[in-house]
Amino acid sequence: MTVSLEASFRLRYGSADVPPAAWTEVIAQQLAHRSVRSYRPDPVSDETLTALIAAAQSAPTSGNLQLWSVVAVRDEVRRTRLAELAGEQDFITQAPLLLVWLADLARARHVTEQIGQASSEGADFVEAALLGFVDVALAAQNAALAAESLGLGTVFVGAIRNRPLEVAAELELPANVFPVFGLTVGHPDRYDETSVKPRLPQEAVLHHERYALEPQAAHVDAYEELLNRYYAAAGMPQGWVRRVAARFGSVAGLKGREHLREALRVKGFQLR
Repeated sequence: MTVSLEASFRLRYGSADVPPAAWTEVIAQQLAHRSVRSYRPDPVSDETLTALIAAAQSAPTSGNLQLWSVVAVRDEVRRTRLAELAGEQDFITQAPLLLVWLADLARARHVTEQIGQASSEGADFVEAALLGFVDVALAAQNAALAAESLGLGTVFVGAIRNRPLEVAAELELPANVFPVFGLTVGHPDRYDETSVKPRLPQEAVLHHERYALEPQAAHVDAYEELLNRYYAAAGMPQGWVRRVAARFGSVAGLKGREHLREALRVKGFQLR
């Protein structure tokens, strides 16, 4: 089904004002993205999984280093255990496929040491970890878009980082491999009941030549009003500003992720 530019922009920004914009079916697919947390039991085939990983591996990767891996979890018992570790989110168990995306320095260290280097100390620095996190995020987004183009639903699961060492133990991750986030994939159930969540106006995130913070205030205020209406319709009265403040206003908002630096070091990421 072809989706119009006007309809897609209205859904994504919650506004009737549609600016001139270049338009392709790929962009239409991107603007139609929504989080899907209800799935039918139909399995995701091996052929589909192969296509998703091929799409992921086609994402940019710094220096072609490819510092990521992914674990495909189909076993329901294991998905249930991972769901408990990730904030007891039932949709992780319900989805037929959970992809756990990993920053992976183990392969690079092994290759470096195999060719006779005395050490792989370059992987001990923050830059190496950052490269792995960026690589895996780009790859996973490619996979998510590919899945949605096939009519599948997805949602990213950042709560994998709530208890990362237990997730690592469940997946038998070696040193220098770290779970970054999950991605559930499946055939949407009640897809029509899901909705496209409006984003901040472009004026709040797009800067020309130089960054400017102060002019964003008016656009944030307008977005708060818009999203309050969206959340109220969804039975979620808390607005965007409060959600941001709840996440960053106290350590409690991190839900265990305040310990990530130590967890990374336990898994061999030295972060020098």
